[in-house]
Amino acid sequence: MERAEAYGFSGAMSGAFLLSCLLFAAVSRRQRGPYMDEVFHVPQAQAYCHGRFLQWDPMITTLPGLYLLSVGVVKPAAWLLGWTGSVVCSVGMLRFINLLFSAGNFYLLYLLLFKIHQKNKAVSGSQRILSALTLAAFPTLYFFTFLYYTDPGSVFFTLFSYLMCLYGNHKTSALLGFCGFMFRQTNIVWTVFCAGNVVAEKANEAWKIELQKKKDEKISSKKGSFSDLTRILQFLVEYLLSPKNLVTLTALTWPYIILVSLFFVFVFINGGIVVGDRSSHEACLHFPQLFYFLSFTVFFSFPHLLTPTKIRKFLLSLRKHPVQYSLVTVISLFLIWKFTYVHKYLLADNRHYTFYVWRKVFQRHELVKYLLVPFYIFAGWSFADTLKSKSIFWILIYFVCLLAVTVPQKLLEFRYFILPFLIYRLNIPFLSLYRQLLELAFYILVNAVTFYLFLNRTFQWENSDEVQRFMW
Repeated sequence: MERAEAYGFSGAMSGAFLLSCLLFAAVSRRQRGPYMDEVFHVPQAQAYCHGRFLQWDPMITTLPGLYLLSVGVVKPAAWLLGWTGSVVCSVGMLRFINLLFSAGNFYLLYLLLFKIHQKNKAVSGSQRILSALTLAAFPTLYFFTFLYYTDPGSVFFTLFSYLMCLYGNHKTSALLGFCGFMFRQTNIVWTVFCAGNVVAEKANEAWKIELQKKKDEKISSKKGSFSDLTRILQFLVEYLLSPKNLVTLTALTWPYIILVSLFFVFVFINGGIVVGDRSSHEACLHFPQLFYFLSFTVFFSFPHLLTPTKIRKFLLSLRKHPVQYSLVTVISLFLIWKFTYVHKYLLADNRHYTFYVWRKVFQRHELVKYLLVPFYIFAGWSFADTLKSKSIFWILIYFVCLLAVTVPQKLLEFRYFILPFLIYRLNIPFLSLYRQLLELAFYILVNAVTFYLFLNRTFQWENSDEVQRFMW
């Protein structure tokens, strides 16, 4: 990092943290008590603060990583600063943990952008800083910086694990992956993704050698026809079944293999992935979740995905391959018809934006969910088109992990899309400075509207005196 870039990054991070502190104070003044899921998380953390580690709220579905870390930070800080009484492990103090995670996420996002795009000399320091600032302000993640939720910590340990994986520190990466798993069980998918990164890199190297041997320039390791993809998949299966390659890959990925094995032991002993209240978190094959994720990604990455150039390219592709797109359309319609689920929380809780998205869009008419298929297909094509700089093996492992982390979820919840979105966004090419500024301005606008609604547009339910607020 050059000196000018270091000063620029320090200034951006300091300014963002100061602004977050001011916003944190505003949120804490307006909402002093626990809100939404905080009514479960805060008392559980406070129980740990008082040494009651055997106490557990059965409504909590995640492992105790957030509470253990909170006690590990707050207790020493209280001892050093001489805090006593109710201030120790208060709601505000516990929420402040996520403000620290937010700052850490900013730094990790910058380091990941630097590492992933280090070979691209055309990327300037200001572009990296601006992109890191934009992703740190990603609205769905940034909002939960100010509440005591698991999301900021979950993202922190997962991004840290990914960074260590890219630097080849796989034991450290697996350890951090375990920390991420302790925040949210589904983060085990991103441990598999880290192992898959290693496999993808080695497979891509072997594939290039294979191409050189055959001197077949028509086959590409990044994109091609269906027959090319079939040959690549055949090569991948043969590569993975080779005993020599298996030994090499196992030697590289054994820390991840151990962690994934421990995960399966946990699932066997626990009787499932979810701890606590399982009735509201049943796994199912909810394939339209992939379509919702693609729509979510287009919305938050429209400077990348929704451009006149991309629309023209898509229409040209549509004209060249009508049979393939017709087949994709039929499959999409079938998946929506047979695998659409509506969770009871989605219909009942009018505090979440997903409630209004579902009511205003999907519940307008039974045919709406089918009429959106052309948009889903464009979103999927545009999404894949932005990843064409990655190897086909990387794309395959990412797509498998994307399916694993979204499809089993019955509830439409935007928070579940945070990590797959960030991994995607980190790996696509940089935009022009103008489009980067447009993306940042859009995120700032969405955040401003979100916090305005949360702080000022309160309402009450008929059967409750509690103040209700709109949120993600």
